[in-house]
Amino acid sequence: MKRPLGAQISHMLKDRGVEVIFGIPGVHNQEMYRGIEEAGITHVLARHEQGAGFMADGYARATGKPGVAYVITGPGLCNVMTPMGQGYTDSVPMLVLSSCLSETQAQRGQLHQMKDQRAAAECVTDWSCQANDAQSAYGLIERAFEEFALKRPRPKHIQVPIAKLEAEADPAPFPNQDAVRVKALAPDIAPVLSLLNIARRPLFILGGGSRSNLWRQILSQLGAACFTTYAGRGLVGTGYTLDFGATLPRPGSAEVIGSADLVIAVGAELGEVDLWRDRLGHKATLVRVDLDPEVLADRHRAAVKLQADGESFAHSLWSATQDCKPATGWSPEEVAEARARWRAEVDAERPGIVPVADALRAAMPADTMIYSDMTQFAYVAKEVWDMARPYHWHHPTGFGTLGYALPAGIGGAVARRGKPTAVIAGDYGFHYTMQELGAAVELGLSLPMILWDNGKLKEIEDSMVGSQIAPNAVVARNPDFCKLAEAFGARSAAPNSLPEMQAAVRAAFDAPVPTLVHVTPDILKG
Repeated sequence: MKRPLGAQISHMLKDRGVEVIFGIPGVHNQEMYRGIEEAGITHVLARHEQGAGFMADGYARATGKPGVAYVITGPGLCNVMTPMGQGYTDSVPMLVLSSCLSETQAQRGQLHQMKDQRAAAECVTDWSCQANDAQSAYGLIERAFEEFALKRPRPKHIQVPIAKLEAEADPAPFPNQDAVRVKALAPDIAPVLSLLNIARRPLFILGGGSRSNLWRQILSQLGAACFTTYAGRGLVGTGYTLDFGATLPRPGSAEVIGSADLVIAVGAELGEVDLWRDRLGHKATLVRVDLDPEVLADRHRAAVKLQADGESFAHSLWSATQDCKPATGWSPEEVAEARARWRAEVDAERPGIVPVADALRAAMPADTMIYSDMTQFAYVAKEVWDMARPYHWHHPTGFGTLGYALPAGIGGAVARRGKPTAVIAGDYGFHYTMQELGAAVELGLSLPMILWDNGKLKEIEDSMVGSQIAPNAVVARNPDFCKLAEAFGARSAAPNSLPEMQAAVRAAFDAPVPTLVHVTPDILKG
């Protein structure tokens, strides 16, 4: 039956598998809220649109399904642009729906008016489009979901004029049959097999797009060594003796890569934030497997390129290499020596964090999903903390925004009710979105929040000193974080030793509300 378009959109989203929407209602988007409860969708009220966007991001990373956010015109859309930018660089499927003004050129002085709201959103999304009628809105939503399934997943923004959201509209069409992504078949990987047949030191670089549970078997069968990007951590589990880990940013990794006689990068962008250097370091043939043609044509100039998803490539490769004899050019001792050397480098660069990370890892349940912020603790942990499972540590890698961890962790915890989820944040970044503690308490989430408090912007201070700049504006007055958490209704702990920290974290997973675990570098003195 006919309903206002805003309500029909909610029903359409429900029909396409959307179960949760994150957002904040306002007078300009209230019609979108008319249909949420009627459609049977849960709405999570954020305290800021930036929080809503990060929650949608965290939900998407935890489930693999698009995270959806509802925001208002003008400032609401501007506030969610930071999460959309983060989702764009980290390949996160997000759908942001907003209202918009019907006319912005001839009439000035309207509430929430922007010169060109759609164009602003387009700067940080895959695309941003305006739907001027019901059929256009339905078509754009359908397009977004098709592209989430077929292409490199990235945020989309759809805006609808307020008057159109209020107008009566026919229901959206029923969902189409699911689209099928182009997959790598046996003939497609023939050039890769030819190269593997003669390689003695094959090396794989597995990125976030390498989605498969076959990689450990494949690497073992081939006798291949591997690196992972930060997003690819856990793809080979722990204990594989030829795994160099997530150590691509180590300067010495270029030398190792240069010693390989075949390099195969799967679902890895190999951008600045993966390598922190201009060149990968390879001297042998480079094979790239990726969904994104832009990646295949990048500066690394791969000799063999295959546009395909990592999962189907892994499956075809596994099927075709069952009878291969493993290469013998790599040794576990070589890998272990490199990893030990790089671990020592990490510890020397940011002293005192490695033992805390080791202790925290030991306190986490094996299937914990972690959301981290831009903080020195995370920078260290991502290199030394091996993951047993893939896609269980999420970090704002590309855009590098502060304030990501808490709201994204809330989104992940909403998606993973009954499973352990944790947040790691720094003291300064926590200021950006700490108001979302209210949402976490409201939702009754058993969410440990490990707050690494070194009392300053320590990474920036170190960078300034390294550049011979007198440190300036790197210290901000912090609140009593424990009292702050308790004021929101959360629990808190301020451990004085590593065993106390471990006990506090373990207890937090069973608490009926979030727990802020306040950790300072002085914890090593306990």
